Amino acid sequence: MRLPIRFLICARRFGGKLSADTGRRGVCGTTMRLVQFCRRNQEGDVRVGVELETGQGVVDLKDFDPSLPHTMKEFLETGERGMECAHRALSSGQCVVPLPEVRLLPPVTDPEKVVCVGMNYRDHCLEQNAPIPEEPIIFSKFPSAITGPFDDITLPDESKEVDWEVELAFVIGRKGKHIKEEEALSYVAGFTVANDVSARDWQMRRNGKQWLLGKTFDSFCPLGPALVTTAALKDPHNLGIRCRVNGSTVQDSSTNQMIFKTEKLVAWVSQFVTLRPGDVFLTGTPPGVGVFRKPPVYLKKGDVVECEIDKIGVIRNTVI
Repeated sequence: MRLPIRFLICARRFGGKLSADTGRRGVCGTTMRLVQFCRRNQEGDVRVGVELETGQGVVDLKDFDPSLPHTMKEFLETGERGMECAHRALSSGQCVVPLPEVRLLPPVTDPEKVVCVGMNYRDHCLEQNAPIPEEPIIFSKFPSAITGPFDDITLPDESKEVDWEVELAFVIGRKGKHIKEEEALSYVAGFTVANDVSARDWQMRRNGKQWLLGKTFDSFCPLGPALVTTAALKDPHNLGIRCRVNGSTVQDSSTNQMIFKTEKLVAWVSQFVTLRPGDVFLTGTPPGVGVFRKPPVYLKKGDVVECEIDKIGVIRNTVI
């Protein structure tokens, strides 16, 4: 499918330019919104695409270049070759899938690691009268918790205290160990929106008060809608971040409240483990979670949770 010239102009503007400053801007200096998707009549055929401006569809990278892999994780492993091919595809105006035919999937599925950061917003610490951490507090979710930006959140029978947590997430774009802070963004492919859904009873009272089980029930990590490359965000640490439940705003803050920024988190975690393409980081949540409300408020069947970050997008999940 070839678009009219006005669409090509929009695509080139949205695609941006390749930047030589990859150390500051990330794996590739191209401004793009990468997505993982399938066509609605081909649910099992996962594709990587580039999202055009709102409502204009998705460029199918596999259609443009059959040598490219199917999944985002494998695509990121191709490094600059894949990113440059995506830029060419975006500029070409070819291989566009109309939006009604697209079902967006999580930007990354089956990462090796999902790294989470606790107590990483100053205003969230103040909300619970907790001290500001001196070092990042790290925990994890299993990759099986990841679900799509518009998929359902399933309430488990094992918990009656399921809570919301809007978070800025980022995805690693290339392999690294003992990464220096000043080079950290060159290892980041881009940013996305996450909901760190949490079963507070399991997190705070059961299983020795270890956080893992309460954080990792199936569907407890909605992710999306797109992976926004680092070049597209002038400052990821100065973005409005909010969560709405049934249309009412329950969290409303800014990523400037983050205690440990992206660069620090990449450097810190890479001391302990090798980071690999596709690894997902959740960077903490602002105040307004249900557990600290008076009285506490928890999710129930039928609730609709929207998590939004400026310049990245909105994920919307129904609780079932």
